[in-house]
Amino acid sequence: MPIRNEAWQPGTPAWIDCQVDDPAKASEFYTQLFGWEIQDGGPDAGGYLMAAKSGAAVAGIGPKPDSMPGMPSAWTTYFAVVNADTSADAVVAAGGRLMVPTFDVMEFGRMFVAADPSGAAFAVWQAKQHNGAAVYNEHGAYVWNELHTRDLPAAKDFYANVFGFSYADFQLGDAEYLMFTPPGRTEGVGGLTDDSATVSDSMPDYWLVWFQFDDVDAGIAKALELGGTVLQPASDSPVGRSAVLAAPQGESFGIIDPSRAAGEMPAPKG
Repeated sequence: MPIRNEAWQPGTPAWIDCQVDDPAKASEFYTQLFGWEIQDGGPDAGGYLMAAKSGAAVAGIGPKPDSMPGMPSAWTTYFAVVNADTSADAVVAAGGRLMVPTFDVMEFGRMFVAADPSGAAFAVWQAKQHNGAAVYNEHGAYVWNELHTRDLPAAKDFYANVFGFSYADFQLGDAEYLMFTPPGRTEGVGGLTDDSATVSDSMPDYWLVWFQFDDVDAGIAKALELGGTVLQPASDSPVGRSAVLAAPQGESFGIIDPSRAAGEMPAPKG
């Protein structure tokens, strides 16, 4: 099991958490689905729960903020940054907006929540005593983070300006897909996908969190048993067998088994 004991490189998806109406019920769902251990942050944590595997941090589960009435339940992707305040300025300069201004999370780190120009929400994390996810790329942990957007060129420019991403451009079926690489890294760590041909204008842009799951079909059956729903049935692809699900409180997420890759990835365009 890979365990990370240092801060993630800037621009890397470093942490994930979900905001729900009932964190306790959400923790029951994910504990049974992914085998997580739930740790209560205590009275100072405001109801925020930490999920772990073998005692190492994997994700967070928290209540929806009082400042956002009507907010749907959702998973949030956090990007590692060196300085949250400087990154907040970069978000605004690039055409995004701050949904929750920069603030300190006790002694653990500094963060903000923002929306890109098309409205997709994300967060940043400046690590202090909490580095972010210590467990990743294994069963029950996050393995990929992916923006679904109807304006891929605008998203490409925004995230390049804010985080310095470079891109490899692929054609996956009818959709264009960009794999992004942060500065200082050599491998892609997430993607941007063009939903303009398949999603109605009423559907907001969003970041989708993917969890590794060693048997996707068994994962679907377990999620249904626990009250979840299937948003995208299981299918095979060059990156693995995958499905998109929704938990009982409505937050969507993907599960994927990379060992079940079918076929070869197309070569990058250009």
